[in-house]
Amino acid sequence: MTARGIRTDGDAEDLDVEEVLALVNEDNGHRASGDHAPAPAPQPQGARKPDRDGPDRRHGDNPDRHHRATPWPEAREIAAHAALKAARAARRAPASVPLDAALGLTLAAPLTALTDLPSFDTSAMDGWAVAGPGPWAVREEGVLAGQAEPETLTDGEAVRIATGARIPLDTTAVLRSEHGRTDTKGQLHATREIQHGQDIRPRGQECRKGDQLIPVGTLVTPAVLGLAAAAGYDTVTAVPRPRVEVLVLGDELLTEGLPHDGLIRDALGPMLPPWLRALGAEVTAVRRLGDDAKALHKALTKSGADLIVTTGGTAAGPVDHVHPTLERIGAELLVDGVKVRPGHPMLLARIKEDQHLVGLPGNPLAAVSGLLTLAEPLLRTLGARPAPEPYTMPLKDAAHGHPYDTRLIPVVLRGDHAVPLHYQGPAMLRGMAAADAVAVVPPGGARAGQEAELLDLPWATAGIEVCFT
Repeated sequence: MTARGIRTDGDAEDLDVEEVLALVNEDNGHRASGDHAPAPAPQPQGARKPDRDGPDRRHGDNPDRHHRATPWPEAREIAAHAALKAARAARRAPASVPLDAALGLTLAAPLTALTDLPSFDTSAMDGWAVAGPGPWAVREEGVLAGQAEPETLTDGEAVRIATGARIPLDTTAVLRSEHGRTDTKGQLHATREIQHGQDIRPRGQECRKGDQLIPVGTLVTPAVLGLAAAAGYDTVTAVPRPRVEVLVLGDELLTEGLPHDGLIRDALGPMLPPWLRALGAEVTAVRRLGDDAKALHKALTKSGADLIVTTGGTAAGPVDHVHPTLERIGAELLVDGVKVRPGHPMLLARIKEDQHLVGLPGNPLAAVSGLLTLAEPLLRTLGARPAPEPYTMPLKDAAHGHPYDTRLIPVVLRGDHAVPLHYQGPAMLRGMAAADAVAVVPPGGARAGQEAELLDLPWATAGIEVCFT
């Protein structure tokens, strides 16, 4: 079993991060990660008739064009390389971001110490600062954190001191509160031997001014924010979040209440924005357009987002307007159908050099498949976020597969095994709602005990991302 983690080696996936960081820093006159060239992008698949996946008008099955769909691994590569081209075209400059807004971004400049840490000798414990051998006469006034430099100690003197307080000059050591006692004359005695410098954090113990604390390309975590603040930063230089607009299509969708009269509740409108934020995006708008070709055309031509995500309408039904609208505006289809279940009719199109559209199937679990297949690598690359390290776990139970396509199924992690969940149909979210990860099942399925590649869900690996606003 392979451990989970973040890639730090020099494989092809890392080139995404390096290339984007180089692009966003180019305008500042330097390249962030050297002159690495990205691997050659797979060739776009070209325009094709729409494919289907599932039982309804948005998700049928068309065997005539199944063989022309893009293999699942290749579709993910195409999405990542499309983002590289978009980053090159957009010349998105690094942003100076306040610390409270930087969580989950990628550093576009190294974090260099602005001061020594600590910037002065401090006490590591509550107790007494003592000078010379004991016993010691204790001063009346103690030393608290945040106070100016205290008076110098002389041999035989001690002063009460709090954790984090500045150490008086000529202090020998800090005697912990639990290791000292005072006699009836007020003299302080040590109850155990103390060493010179004990429990004193010397200036510069953690770093010296000018030391590099965090390199370019690091994902900003809560710990990175804390270190930046301790080092004197109010802002960090980071790759800005890709802007995403969500277009919810379908006249049959309700926004409240129970399903009735052939109408169903919209699951994707509530689910997609937080999921996209978890993938590092800034969701600028969620628009409900119904099945209106004119409204879709207007939305696509007026959008200023880096990525447009549509739901439904990717098949060839009478009100499936995504393909005709893309053709009308001259968009280039990079991926038109993927050999994956659920989610077969997903698509990726380049609208402008710096703008793309991911068309998700309308069925909820099929839409999740589209997010993981096309939106995740595209957004990760645009945001210069590090690629997750692939890992595998043995399956607890057999997983049924498709004869020719990759299958993505929700799983829970129990000990050293991944347990496939039920409710795996294209329209079902019950399994995904309980999942820890998604298993990549090869064509033909996988037997019990067989190692399967797993895709982590963003909140399972770094719950911070789901809090993005």
